[in-house]
Amino acid sequence: MSEHILFLTGKLAEKQLNQILEKMQPDFTYTVHQLGVKVAALMTADMIARRLKDTFNADRIVLPGRCRGDIDALSETLGGIPIERGPEELKDLPLYFGKKALHIDLSHYSVKIFAEITDAPKLTVDEAIQRAYYYQENGANVIDIGCLPDTPFDHLEDIIKGLKQEGFLVSIDSLATDDLLRGANAGADYLLSLHESTLWLADEVDAIPILIPEQHTDIGSLDRSIAILQAKNKPFIVDPILDPIHFGFTESVVRYHTVRTQHPEVEMMLGVGNLTELTHADTAGMNALLLGICSELNINNILATEVSQHASRAIKEADVARRIMYAAKENNTLAKHISPELMALHETSPFPYQLSEIEEFAAQVRDPSFRIQTSIEGVHIYNRDGLHTAIDPFDLYPELKVENDASHAFYLGVELARAEIAWQLGKRFNQDQSLNWGCATKLTEQTVDLHTFKPAGTTLKKT
Repeated sequence: MSEHILFLTGKLAEKQLNQILEKMQPDFTYTVHQLGVKVAALMTADMIARRLKDTFNADRIVLPGRCRGDIDALSETLGGIPIERGPEELKDLPLYFGKKALHIDLSHYSVKIFAEITDAPKLTVDEAIQRAYYYQENGANVIDIGCLPDTPFDHLEDIIKGLKQEGFLVSIDSLATDDLLRGANAGADYLLSLHESTLWLADEVDAIPILIPEQHTDIGSLDRSIAILQAKNKPFIVDPILDPIHFGFTESVVRYHTVRTQHPEVEMMLGVGNLTELTHADTAGMNALLLGICSELNINNILATEVSQHASRAIKEADVARRIMYAAKENNTLAKHISPELMALHETSPFPYQLSEIEEFAAQVRDPSFRIQTSIEGVHIYNRDGLHTAIDPFDLYPELKVENDASHAFYLGVELARAEIAWQLGKRFNQDQSLNWGCATKLTEQTVDLHTFKPAGTTLKKT
């Protein structure tokens, strides 16, 4: 017996909801029930509890995506029927049910992120620990302590011991053997980096070495180091070194492929910072591509940095990217429609409604409140007095008649500015909501009451 789903909606959306469900030809039966409220987004859990007298023998109830309130309590009130919020836009309903069918889980990953504190000698112990917690919150598994050439680091041991006391995995990052020995003896778990001439260090300490070529592109020296440690049955990680664009980037990618082909079982590392830090382009896409390479080559460790301002979200982006790539690989699917968190500037479906549909919505409005929507044609604003369209919001101002209402003018200015930015970039615009920049911003969910200009609360969005 197929599942029966009850969809609750408002007067303005009822017709469209029925049309979308008919076109979907779903494998479930359904009932669409209009709850007596004009705008579905104004629906609340308490309102539903008061007004819904018949659940139509539903196995599940789907509410409008913007419905507020405690739906768990509502479920109990309605006899335990499972209740969930659907997508915020009706046009996304087919995709919503498609995603449900995939059961994509983003809680798993295979790649460890080594997050480097590049200026560690300049930080106090407390500052280093604070930075480590920030990196950990953004997805780091190992905190890498970067040493600086010709820079005294008298408190190296203190920083490593402080991090270990806080429960962090730690790596020490230097080409100076003295730094590596000090770091390992202080409790570091990993050594970055050893090569053929410094391989003796691996016999002196318990820390796991990351191996690099003796000379920059010398894979032969890397092969010899691998053979020596394998003969001793010692753990290690191999890093053939990723080079910046126009300084050997393509050749270095080939080098990673060659090492993986010759050594199919060894643990490997990719230093993504040489691309994210040294390329002035948005880093989200770079991280997606680099973690995709890691996924294909079974590279289970990356070294990431956040030195440049333009790379200030690189660790969070790498965390999201590793989860997306893991899910895509596990589900044998393309890395599409898994998570929108790396779609910072654009979106897969920025304009859910055509102009003709917006015109139909506008024709049903009988109140003075303005609605704002976007389509490929531009920004649209409408109320009972008519529909107006423009590419530049300033062109709409004469039509709004808010010269003597500063509060309303301010609110419309903010919303129209958001709509213009969304239209220009190809992003989804939802009135009364901040634009979604994915993991590119630290605060991705912010609610503000623009009528009273008082912040109504800010939350951190976790992935």
